[in-house]
Amino acid sequence: MDTNGQQHNFDFLVIGSGIAGLTFALKAARVGSVAVITKKHRAESNTNYAQGGIAAVMAADDSLELHVRDTLECGAGLCKEDVVRTIVSEGPALVRELVERGVKFSERENNSRDKPPARRAASAKAALAAAAGSLGGGANVGPTTEFDLGREGGHSRRRVLHAGDITGREIERALLAAVAAEKNIAVFEEMLAIDLITTQKAGQSGANRCLGCYALNEKTNAVEVFAAKITLIATGGSGKVYLYTSNPDIASGDGLAMAYRADAGIANMEFIQFHPTCLYHPKAKSFLISEAVRGEGAILRGKDGEPFMKRYHPMADLAPRDVVGRAIDAEMKKTGAEYALLDITHKDADFIRKRFPNIYAKCLELGYDMTREPLPVVPAAHYQCGGVVTNADGETEIEGLFAAGEVACTGLHGANRLASNSLLEALVVAHRAAHVAVKQHSTLSAPASAKATAGKPRSTLPPWESGNAADPDELVVVTHNWDEIRRLMWDYVGIVRTDKRLLRARARIQNLQREINQFYWDYKVTPDLIELRNLALVAELIIESALQRRESRGLHYTLDYPSLQPDARDTVLRKA
Repeated sequence: MDTNGQQHNFDFLVIGSGIAGLTFALKAARVGSVAVITKKHRAESNTNYAQGGIAAVMAADDSLELHVRDTLECGAGLCKEDVVRTIVSEGPALVRELVERGVKFSERENNSRDKPPARRAASAKAALAAAAGSLGGGANVGPTTEFDLGREGGHSRRRVLHAGDITGREIERALLAAVAAEKNIAVFEEMLAIDLITTQKAGQSGANRCLGCYALNEKTNAVEVFAAKITLIATGGSGKVYLYTSNPDIASGDGLAMAYRADAGIANMEFIQFHPTCLYHPKAKSFLISEAVRGEGAILRGKDGEPFMKRYHPMADLAPRDVVGRAIDAEMKKTGAEYALLDITHKDADFIRKRFPNIYAKCLELGYDMTREPLPVVPAAHYQCGGVVTNADGETEIEGLFAAGEVACTGLHGANRLASNSLLEALVVAHRAAHVAVKQHSTLSAPASAKATAGKPRSTLPPWESGNAADPDELVVVTHNWDEIRRLMWDYVGIVRTDKRLLRARARIQNLQREINQFYWDYKVTPDLIELRNLALVAELIIESALQRRESRGLHYTLDYPSLQPDARDTVLRKA
């Protein structure tokens, strides 16, 4: 038997280092030791790539009821209204926490950019305090304390707080700084989680409970054990299952796949949101053109230069993402064009450069001046609205296991996510999960001290066993299967679906699953092999969910069942 590396013992284990994972870690660290494991650098997360912002009621002409209504309408009948109300109402106060942690959201230029920095910060806090104190209606933000609120598709008001067009990066920066100052948190980089350890897998009787996870140390190639009383999965989404995606390379569905293999329920994976506007350029790797560009007045045009969105929705270019994505797809198919055009050239050039500095600079680097010419754009896989079944507190069906962020399905998004509700959900659910987890932790044995964590473990979990597995000698198989999965998902399980395409995809993914599983058990694990195994499983879950939904609702549009069923139901899959 070939065993691997050491066992680490903590009170709380967080898998993932985005807004959900870091928020949970900071709050849990008040009562115990926390391990945060992340498979790349700690800043490499889906949060870091979020351009648009975080939706929260902040303006005097806005209200919680409007935000709730917009979310429910966008969700096409599948949102859980109690969850929507909880997350929307608790959001403003938690956004205030972000500001107190040092997140610098953009303020309106005409009233606060000319103030000295200290006064600007005080104004920001005052605005958030006003918002948090008026949850029953509009936030009473005065004319000298207003944030530069953006408006995105599906929103009836301007309510998207942003930091230029790099909001996620700014939030990640502030949270990582807070984590670095917290002595009870240890961050393990280049540590790729492989599988959850549960009482069932450990051969223990009683209810299934999560005990931690196995993780591959990418620096040493050893598999190490992380033992914890409470585990949070905050691994983000699975956009890399598609050929074209706005997601970073880390988005391979790891947490989702691990939770399913551990017997957690998985819901609504047929609802994959395709962002309507990714830059179409051979040298641009999945570069997203934020929906906020349309929020500031950009117009979608066909190759003939004519606007087309009014033919598809009353809100035209500000229609929900599923409508815009299908409209672009339809126009491309109808005209034979390889892309649509996103045109904001009618706006002031200085405004464009200041409002979208990152997007402007990247496009200019690639040869496009968005102040003078339209940008070529195509839809791309962007956000997974389904995920591990949880409540608003992030609790899964497995004791001691929580999930928050894109990996989870709380019922907020329903069949289609309202723009910029994702960071809001991650923030609120992580906060609530930490509150419940701390209570659960107090009912268990006394917390481990930092000294105990570094010393002899209190209990030993089953070590990882490699058996007689050999080093992989045909890595081209991994690469080939990875490419095939992503292409078949794009071709057969994309924006518009049919049963014929889905059945073809299922037959092929089942064959690939057999090949991958044989490869997985015959060879020692590598990062690519672990991610490939997870991608194949996520692809299978998306396909099975899509086959079960015999209607067109939200992001799931099928030519075989174009109408809505009268009763809206979740699609829930569990391991047989």
